[in-house]
Amino acid sequence: MVGLDRTGVAAGRPQFVTASAFSAGSMVTLDEAAARHLRVLRRGPGALVGVRDGQGLVGEGIVVQVSKSAAHIDITSAQRVEPLPPVHLLVPVADRDRMMWLAEKSAELGATSWRPVLWRRSRSVSPRGEGVGFQGKVRARMEGALAQSEGAWLPQPFPEANLERALLAAPSGDRVVLDPGGAPFVGHASPPLSHPLVIAVGPEGGLERDELALLAAAGFRSVSVGPTILRFETAAVAALAAARMVFGTAPSSCAETQPEPLEGA
Repeated sequence: MVGLDRTGVAAGRPQFVTASAFSAGSMVTLDEAAARHLRVLRRGPGALVGVRDGQGLVGEGIVVQVSKSAAHIDITSAQRVEPLPPVHLLVPVADRDRMMWLAEKSAELGATSWRPVLWRRSRSVSPRGEGVGFQGKVRARMEGALAQSEGAWLPQPFPEANLERALLAAPSGDRVVLDPGGAPFVGHASPPLSHPLVIAVGPEGGLERDELALLAAAGFRSVSVGPTILRFETAAVAALAAARMVFGTAPSSCAETQPEPLEGA
């Protein structure tokens, strides 16, 4: 953020996400992409960088060596950050590029989990964002967004599923589905939000009546994020940002079990 001094572990320094466990005094090896990024930034041995594991661990380190294939970081400090109040997303299987953009913004805004849903109208989309290869690209995009936004927790990604499976796997709590005809999502005319919160986002063209009926039977209430028809990615970002504003930045005070992918989902 330009014009704002930041304090704390790794604030304002190049940030990287690593799957390796680390602690103060340990050495972390970053991958080829991170090494290339450091070379582009002209950061060599002695430079300070930030690292995070996407599971709440945030650290600071000193670059020891940068090669073409890896960068070695000496970790000087580390701390654990508590997760934000849980907000889970059920997103549509849709156009790949637009799903990737939403994945990036979901990581920036601190979504807790991400589950693509194959709605009936998803089947007519081409090219669709689905499959193991696409899931890997989503993860990489989320990691880049997490590093740039200096977050601590990656959204937990789950494989795409049909609506019935997604509803069975969704966590309990406050459940809403975005619908232009619904009540206002936030404001004096809407019931207060609580967490865990699950936000279901339909596909382009909207939800079918039987899909809305299934959602209602599963405890989802229809809510609107504005007076106009929004694209799915715009609606999801608006709802997630509003939920984060309502819940604030205080860590979650409740212990929550993450939803698990169902067999064959």
